[in-house]
Parts: sequence; C-alpha cells; structure tokens
Amino acid sequence: MQHDAVTPLSMFFQAGPVVQAVILILAAASVWCWVVIIECLVSVRRLGRAIGADEGRPGSGALLVPVWRAGDDAARVVVIGEDIGAARSRIESAMRRRAAELIEAAEGGLPTLAVIASSAPFVGLFGTVWGIMSSFIGIAAAKDTSLAVVAPGIAEALAATAIGLAAAIPAAVGYNRIGAALTRAGRRLGRRIEARVHELHAPAGARAAAAAAD
Repeated sequence: MQHDAVTPLSMFFQAGPVVQAVILILAAASVWCWVVIIECLVSVRRLGRAIGADEGRPGSGALLVPVWRAGDDAARVVVIGEDIGAARSRIESAMRRRAAELIEAAEGGLPTLAVIASSAPFVGLFGTVWGIMSSFIGIAAAKDTSLAVVAPGIAEALAATAIGLAAAIPAAVGYNRIGAALTRAGRRLGRRIEARVHELHAPAGARAAAAAAD
C-alpha cells in the first residue's frame, strides 16, 4: 500500500477480517453510546424540570404524580395502634419506592455506557494485537522489514485502538456526568418527599389514633 493511499477507509478495507470485525463492532458501539447518552440526557432533563416545577408549586410536576399518589394512598390506610412516627415512615417508604422506580426509568441505558466504557478499549486492543501479529507474519513471509512495508499494517492495527478509545471516552464521561445528575435529582426528589410527608403524616396519625381509641 502506497503512502498516498493510506486513508481511514483504505486502511479498513485492507485490514484483515478480524480487525475489520473489531472496527465494525466498535463503530456500532460508538453510535449506540451516543444514542444512549442523548436518551438519558432527555430523561434527566424531564425529571429535573418536573422536580423544579414541583419545588415552585407543589403538585405541578406531572412526572411526579405517581409518587404523590403513592403517598396519598398510604396516608389513607388506617393501621390500628400506629403512632405518628410509624405512619410517617410508612408513607415516606411508599413514596420513596415509587421515586426509586422513577429514577430507574430515567437511567435508561446508563448501564450500557458503563459496559462500553470498560470494554471498548480492550476490544480495540485485541484488534490491535491481532493486526500487529498478522503484520509481522506478513513481514516474515515477504522478508522485507522496510518502514514502507511495516507502517501500513501497523497503522491498520492501531486504528482499532483509536476507535475503541473514541467509543470508550464519551461513554465514560456520559456515564459519570449522567450518574451525577441522577444523584442530584434523587436528592432533590428526596427533599420533596420529606416535605410531602410532613403534610400527610399528621392526618394519617390522627386517623390511626382515632381508630385505636374506638
């Protein structure tokens, strides 16, 4: 292969089948990584807006309605002999379980980013090692160790590592940033739940005390 013919596309077509397969897998992983990142960012943004709306005007965050409904349902349950503290704990647990489901739904394909971030460099390294090994076999068969003969094969092999890093770096950054955003959203939602419990547990406790007195 001549130097003026060395392009990413030409390197791909002149690489061995194993290296080509590795490059295709990593390219697909890179595209999928960006799809997951965009989906997660949209979900986190929607959740953040809902929490922000509820902070400004309680009950206005439509996405949080299932959480508040779970609290209302728990508050309507009368448990004989239950004190205010126990009622509050029960209501809060019901809302936090529903909130956890909401956070899990917002995570979407976040675990996929972790898989890509951790495995893509090693898949690329496998392609590089295989490509270099094939190049050395070709060099031995040609009995020519000049740079013009060695360089194209080595470049093809190293392309696999480069593509592996191109897939892994956005996945790692996206995983950490989105994970941190979800953690912040979870804390904000937890504070909203605590505020809501203060509104609901007193009536629930009063009903429980009245039922116990009967």
